[in-house]
Amino acid sequence: MHRTIDEHCIEEDVAQDIVQEGARHTAANTQGNDVHVIDLSLAGKGNYVAKRGTFIELVWFFLEAAIINNKFIPVSGLRVWLLRRFGARIGSGCRMPHPIRVKAPWNLEVGDNCWFGVNAWIYNQTSIRIGSNVCISQDAFLTTGSHDLATNMDLHVKPIVIEDGVWITSKCVVQMGVTIGRSTVVTPLSVVHRSLEAEGVYGGNPVRFIRKRFTA
Repeated sequence: MHRTIDEHCIEEDVAQDIVQEGARHTAANTQGNDVHVIDLSLAGKGNYVAKRGTFIELVWFFLEAAIINNKFIPVSGLRVWLLRRFGARIGSGCRMPHPIRVKAPWNLEVGDNCWFGVNAWIYNQTSIRIGSNVCISQDAFLTTGSHDLATNMDLHVKPIVIEDGVWITSKCVVQMGVTIGRSTVVTPLSVVHRSLEAEGVYGGNPVRFIRKRFTA
């Protein structure tokens, strides 16, 4: 009889533990449901406007992979020629001997004597205008788009302007809507989230002013 009573008590204790654990899970789930989650299936194109049809975009997708972003083609002139054929405006003396990426050549304008390093990525859903004598170093990422993080994750785009003489060093990120002033330098691994004045040296995440580039 004592054994039966003990077993009954143990069963009750186990049952209570299960109920308490279930209550904790219910509370946790309720708390989690109070946190807002954006349904990405409802996100739209926002203010993005495609300037070419789906067929042209598809053709460019394959040509970019086969030629523009191909490390086995160390020919700058071929990349420049192909980009121009798809609507890019590129000046003379530009060097693109390494693999790079360009999302939409029809949204790209480049001046004279510009250099592009290995794996530079021009993600230009809208226009990117690059002046003359500009250096875009390896793994730099320029993007004209982002998403509305507070409401519905719609895509929003704004142009980027990089003026003459700018040097975007390796692994920098330049965000949408930014203008980088004439002869400015952005140091490696920096994130440019705002427009920068001319002839400065800027660095960090987020980017900040360090010093003037020229002493005289």
